[in-house]
Amino acid sequence: MTGSDLKAPSRLAFIGLGALGRPMAANLHRAGYPLQVHTRSRSAENDPSLHQGDPAAATLCCASPADAVQGCQALMLCVSDDAAVEAVLWGENGAGPALVEGSLVIDCSTISPATSQRMAQRLAKRGVGYLDTPVTGGTEGANAGTLTVLCGGNDADLDRAMPLLATIGGSIHHFGAVGSGQQVKAVNQVLVAGSYAAVAEAIALGQHLQLPMQQVVDALQHGAAGSWALEHRSNAMLIDHYPLGFKLALHHKDLGIALHAAAEAGLDLPITQAVQAQEQTLMDAGLGDADVSALRRHLPRV
Repeated sequence: MTGSDLKAPSRLAFIGLGALGRPMAANLHRAGYPLQVHTRSRSAENDPSLHQGDPAAATLCCASPADAVQGCQALMLCVSDDAAVEAVLWGENGAGPALVEGSLVIDCSTISPATSQRMAQRLAKRGVGYLDTPVTGGTEGANAGTLTVLCGGNDADLDRAMPLLATIGGSIHHFGAVGSGQQVKAVNQVLVAGSYAAVAEAIALGQHLQLPMQQVVDALQHGAAGSWALEHRSNAMLIDHYPLGFKLALHHKDLGIALHAAAEAGLDLPITQAVQAQEQTLMDAGLGDADVSALRRHLPRV
């Protein structure tokens, strides 16, 4: 397979149709890539956004990962964790043994760097390439096709993947060998933890001071205190309603990856540890499937 093989729309396997994966797959479908999709829930495979449009780009719903990769040059993954990636590739009816030599796995999941490296090594024995390409930008970025894509892998595989990554992302960055994309995503999630927690505390303080909080947010979001979290998630905290952008439970899992990396480097990350503990309390209260902005619930309301 050469770099040109993925530039023209060719049949693509996509596994994992959650809050981010579904709009990512829909954008690929709209770009003309015929999809073969599979997800554990199965119901998401019938989303109209994956089936409307050019009949030449028809989407096939597949019963297993192995079925999904039949006849495909590339497999994109966007699943929840290390165990899910392992199961998709090497579990019962997994995609790994069914991938043909010369094909490429593009893994948009957020998992540990070590798992990415292990997947790459195992696939390489079959002549299959692997990139770790975790994404950031929330459901907003996934729907708009403007995600930031953090890449680890060799230059040749990245070149082959670029047409697909450019369809889902507005900003694509290559940091080095397999696993480096996941390392950068861990840094990203530490930043997310601190910014969301700070916005939650700021909103709580303003509300307890009985300030006109929408006016306060409007005044502050373009100054030194501005952040993505303040701009995009402050309203959820103000009205105490947390529609899904990124699951709190998944962010909690991601902080575990970051804290493990920090421990290996001999670093203590007290803010990240505190936010992870807050998230655990909220998960214990049944808020694991809420957006990360539910961190506001950790603080008392007026």
